[in-house]
Amino acid sequence: MRNFLLTKIRLSVYFWIFFVIYVVMSKVVPGNVFTAGALTLFSVNSFLYGFYISPILGAQKGRIEELHRIVRSEANALFSMVLHLKKLPQATHDQLQTMVTTYIRAKLRQRGPNAGEEEYEKIITFCVEYKGPHRDEVDKTLEDLVANQQNRTNFSMQKANKVFANEWHIMAILFSITLGFILSISIPNKPILHIVRALLCTGLTMLIVNLIKLNTLTHKKAKQMWEPLKKLVETNFYRID
Repeated sequence: MRNFLLTKIRLSVYFWIFFVIYVVMSKVVPGNVFTAGALTLFSVNSFLYGFYISPILGAQKGRIEELHRIVRSEANALFSMVLHLKKLPQATHDQLQTMVTTYIRAKLRQRGPNAGEEEYEKIITFCVEYKGPHRDEVDKTLEDLVANQQNRTNFSMQKANKVFANEWHIMAILFSITLGFILSISIPNKPILHIVRALLCTGLTMLIVNLIKLNTLTHKKAKQMWEPLKKLVETNFYRID
């Protein structure tokens, strides 16, 4: 899935954009004095918002950590496989290593659940159809490719482990109500209180922005998971990181 332009903006930039917007809204939106019943509703809604979004944020952070582990595991598998290729004749070794490099580049370029699928199948096909004198070494490479398929399967599963649409709907409702209450509560017309209210609204909004970036894997932490594969290509399979 192509990332939206807005997901490419840094979190620090979002913070200041929302802070300025909420400072203006704090001064513009008319204040209301709520009854005890309305404040009780606000308290319940705020609790539900925090209670609902916290585990989802935690799950998405855990998803990224698992993707880090999977990508590193595949990088280790490919690194080990290329080392075994040194036992093959130079021409066969170079051909297979080039195919592995092409696969990694395709994976880094596409970054989807099935990234590099075609390139990976070409390597397997080459090993299956190999008729040379070093059949045992090529069979070992084929075994490594089959074993690494588990990493590819786990990667696809974790990529698909996103926040569901109904969860977004619930969070949007709870977030909107919480934000509306905070902005419409009457406060003394003092700059410091308007700043505090703007900071509170900004913090609530940044939770959603963080979750969007984690969910779409555009968060800085998510982008770092590709480093082991990048290092393999950059060092011609001499180093992982």
